[in-house]
Amino acid sequence: MKKWLMRLGTAAAVGFLALTVLNASWLAPQPKGAVKLVAHRGLAQLSDSEAAGFDSCTVTRIEEPIHDYLENSTRSIARAAKLGATLVEVDVMPTSDGQVALFQDATLDCRTDGTGATRGKTLAELKALDAGHGYTADGGKTYPFRGKGVGAIPSLEEALAVTGRARLLYRFTSDDPREAELLAAALKASGRNVGPRGDAFVGPSAPIERIRELLPDAWAYTVEEGEACTRAYVALGWSGYVPESCRGGTIFVPLDSQWAMWGWPNRMIARMEAHGTHIVVVRSSGENGPAGLDLPEQLGEIPNTFNGYAMVDDGFAVIPALIQRFDDRSQEEIDTVYRGLEARRLRRGD
Repeated sequence: MKKWLMRLGTAAAVGFLALTVLNASWLAPQPKGAVKLVAHRGLAQLSDSEAAGFDSCTVTRIEEPIHDYLENSTRSIARAAKLGATLVEVDVMPTSDGQVALFQDATLDCRTDGTGATRGKTLAELKALDAGHGYTADGGKTYPFRGKGVGAIPSLEEALAVTGRARLLYRFTSDDPREAELLAAALKASGRNVGPRGDAFVGPSAPIERIRELLPDAWAYTVEEGEACTRAYVALGWSGYVPESCRGGTIFVPLDSQWAMWGWPNRMIARMEAHGTHIVVVRSSGENGPAGLDLPEQLGEIPNTFNGYAMVDDGFAVIPALIQRFDDRSQEEIDTVYRGLEARRLRRGD
């Protein structure tokens, strides 16, 4: 009996050693490159998630603003790019006259001074609206951006003109595959070669499947695919196997789940690169989907050898903390950010 127990113990020890070596990050090749930041909707006003709850009209529950940028606007996209974002995520919205605008809501009533379905408006009608009309941080006592967002809903062409060195991550706002066709045609007409440029696409499965057919060289994914790859790798990655759901796809790595990622960071990076998989670090991943970084100190939780992507919700605070050489914020802007971040930490108990 003792002999069998000794053999069993030896086998377990050898197995543990083999598993450790197989997933040893320090034995993997050193990754090339640095982390690449993805600015979620450019520079956006963050909602107070506790106050907003599941209310879809989040602009009625924003935090006290720490900057004056509105999501998806050309000002927002240009400043995010200037600060050093590698990718700027924008929301794609078709108009009734066959144009492509950048706006996220299916209806106009929440964010603007308009009413009705967004897709039922022409581009000119959308541009006549005040995109900052509905934002409030105090339950409607004040509206800090009211009157300041007239003309702020841009066309795709206007956004392309201000991206500079940054790439764009186009987010489809419906499950209609025809919107992928419209976007692909608009990009072609503008001369935007998205494959070599490095632009990417995210959204529901139908438009993503269609954009893959139209632009097979571009990075395109759904949130569900990324989450499925994460679950599969946590379950199977111990063996060195990269699941089929990950190959050529996307995987999310939440900050608080890095420990569960086999071979993290270097060994996992090598495995994913060998199979053409994009790694995206996120702050968390819950029932509302992945959330991006919104505090500068969260950057310190990312290994310094990581060379994939990190989703950022508060680009005005987080991007300059990593890429200081492009930080052109005034001292007044920096002081406002500092006060806002302190309030955010207090609300969370950080």
